[in-house]
Amino acid sequence: MVGEVYVKEKIWEYLMGHEVGIIGVCGIGGVGKTTVMKHIHNELLKKAIGFKKVVWVTVSHPLIVFRLQDDIAWAMNTSLSDCRDELSRSSRLMEAMQKVKYALILDDVWDKFTLHSIGIPEPTMENGCKIVITSRSIDVCNYLRCQVVKVPPLPEQESLNLFLDKVGQDVLRIPKLEKILKLMVAECAGLPLAIVVIAGSMRGVEDISEWRNALRQLHQCVVDTEKDSEDEIFKRLKFSYDRLPNSSIQKCFLYCSLHPEDWNISRKDLIENWICEGIVEKLGSRREMHDKGNAILNRLLNCCLLEEAYNKACVKMHDVVRDMALRIKSTGPGRYMVKAGMRLTKIPDEDEWNEDLDKVSLMENEISYIPQNMSPKCLMLSTLILEGNKELRIIPGCFFANMPLLKFLDLSKTGIDVLPNSICNLEYLTALILCECKHLKGMPSLSKLKALKKLDLDEAGLREAPEGIEMLENLEYLDLFCPNMRVPPRGKISKLFCLQYLRLFPIEIRGEEVTRLEMLEWFEGRFDLLKNFNSFVSKLNHFGEPHHYSLKVGDINKEEGHFGEFNKNDFPKLVILIRCKIGEEDQFVLPGDLQDLRIEYCNAASDISIFQKDPTQLQTCALKYCQRIVCVVSLSSSSSTSLTVMNNLEVLTLEGLSDLRDVVKVEKTRASLAPTISPHIYSNLKQLGVLNCSKLKKLFPCELLQGQGLQNLELIEVNGCDEMEEIIGWEEEEEGNQTTTPILITLPKLRRLDLNYLPKLKRICPERGVMVCESLNSIKINVCVKVKRIPFCLGRKNTQPSLPAVECISILNPKKWWESLEWENPDDKIVLLPFLKYNGF
Repeated sequence: MVGEVYVKEKIWEYLMGHEVGIIGVCGIGGVGKTTVMKHIHNELLKKAIGFKKVVWVTVSHPLIVFRLQDDIAWAMNTSLSDCRDELSRSSRLMEAMQKVKYALILDDVWDKFTLHSIGIPEPTMENGCKIVITSRSIDVCNYLRCQVVKVPPLPEQESLNLFLDKVGQDVLRIPKLEKILKLMVAECAGLPLAIVVIAGSMRGVEDISEWRNALRQLHQCVVDTEKDSEDEIFKRLKFSYDRLPNSSIQKCFLYCSLHPEDWNISRKDLIENWICEGIVEKLGSRREMHDKGNAILNRLLNCCLLEEAYNKACVKMHDVVRDMALRIKSTGPGRYMVKAGMRLTKIPDEDEWNEDLDKVSLMENEISYIPQNMSPKCLMLSTLILEGNKELRIIPGCFFANMPLLKFLDLSKTGIDVLPNSICNLEYLTALILCECKHLKGMPSLSKLKALKKLDLDEAGLREAPEGIEMLENLEYLDLFCPNMRVPPRGKISKLFCLQYLRLFPIEIRGEEVTRLEMLEWFEGRFDLLKNFNSFVSKLNHFGEPHHYSLKVGDINKEEGHFGEFNKNDFPKLVILIRCKIGEEDQFVLPGDLQDLRIEYCNAASDISIFQKDPTQLQTCALKYCQRIVCVVSLSSSSSTSLTVMNNLEVLTLEGLSDLRDVVKVEKTRASLAPTISPHIYSNLKQLGVLNCSKLKKLFPCELLQGQGLQNLELIEVNGCDEMEEIIGWEEEEEGNQTTTPILITLPKLRRLDLNYLPKLKRICPERGVMVCESLNSIKINVCVKVKRIPFCLGRKNTQPSLPAVECISILNPKKWWESLEWENPDDKIVLLPFLKYNGF
């Protein structure tokens, strides 16, 4: 884009020159200031042209000096934790920043400040440092004595191109639309954010009359709007909000504004909140409601009212879009009061709590005290969020007295130690969130909270379950993942017939208690006895519920990290057996749809084909520190069912198996000396890790590569196996029948080979073996001094070796070892030399 290119070039010129130290990128909201600077930031990082530090900080509004100092200090690898006031913090920060040549980008600056008050050294020709700020205010830029670069609106053709890029080029096929399209683009006034959002709201519309109607509505929205005012962008964004299909989706969108500016909002947590608030309609199951929530989120993303963040697990709001949402909810019925992430140290005064407030968010502040006599009169309040106020210890009993309609109360990540008794009077309360309230020691009886549907005590400090939970007949979601809990709620859980989601730790539960919960869809818990586990799995295999589970059997300690390692709304289908006796006398059935199995510290049978019904969807298996396991699978004894399990497996980890001798034990038939092997065994395996298996001599037989075996293998890691002699072994035929024909070993998807601390390793593959690994990009061979030959064969182009995907060869062996290595082709060693990271001794 011509205008954007000019702005970038001008900023770059000032950054590279010596005359300008502070650059102010200025323009109205949504004109593209942040987008321009993201490109500049990425170029600075990519080109590494003299700046020791390139720092990006989004500045809060209103300005919070402590936060700005913390954000800059974190980027400079400096701690200000022991500095208690702004002066000492600015001195510490100044000292750190004076040591490096930096480029500091301060995005979205609203308020005036001095560099010295923050602790930022003044850029000079001598130090070569640069500061760039983006701001909607020319006054702020002038106050900081910036060289101002104004970001202009997009010209007509660039606006049209951007609109078409977002709405889809197919709209040009609609007859008579071109004129309407250009008029609609003109109404966007060259503001990229407005163009993107409005185009997103029209994506998929093919009816010409709907386009005409949308143009009329957009024109009415922006008529009489003053140029270069904030209304210019807000009214255009509100047009897209008004076009959302129904009030439910609008409420879901507005709810996102309760989070702090520039906040990564977890998709799953957000949908859970929508469900609790009743914004997502009640459906037949929780999974259906999550599907509905995801459909709404995708609609908002497609309309460009939300943006994807953090590997698509989160969403976020553009700060201008959030401002628009907050403006919508600042007046009229159902108003919001949002002071989230503003580093407040005291709760807003009582006169700010108006009677008609619907939702209040004070999350992620530093509120430590609520006055003893404070009782805001909020007769319509339905939602109160105090999450993240870690120093808040006490909530006075009268605080909730005038909030009779409160439905959603989030006190998670606060420092409260006791909940006030007045909580019990909130008869409409449907959600009580107390996650990570680690100091929480006591709660009143909850028996009066008949409307409660969600009670979340994840990581709370309670030692026993709250009194009265068995009376919560409408409870659908219960999280008692409390590491300090010691007293199991015997006989209480089974009375909660509406439960759809249940987590328990470290207390165990009886199988019959869970099997009574016919609506359960998510379950994570521990069974101390195999018979309780069997009781639950029998029900699971029969009814197919719950859909998501994480089951532990045996003596499991919280320190071992087997709990809480997954998103609490996304359990894998996991079973962990730890310190159990597994053998002929202790048979048990695994869930048929099991995906992840871990067996640790168990006295197991000689191979893992010990289950009455093997899971055919198993993708990940880990066997660790178990005695008596001689082989993972024996082709002479395994049933066809267990071979099917091995066929579908994608990740296999074997660690500390002191008796292991074979990963695959191959038997020869009587009629033939050739080994019998399934053509598909391990055909989907992607990762194989073998660690500290002291008796294992061979990783797997060469015959396993016949057919489709190991053809999807991407990673091989072998570490600390003292007796390991060969990675790929070969059963030679009878003496006299041996042949000199090369054995071609093909692993087309292998990317990494890590061989570490294998003192007896002689061969990676048979002497006659040639390995073709076209995807290999990393080879590590550490302390494997008996290996004499590298069997990998590079590709050939015009008779010269051509590289596959190799990026790194890491060696930790004596230097003479590398020099003495034999290669399949001597030229290959020379070609690979530039990729060698040698750490010899």
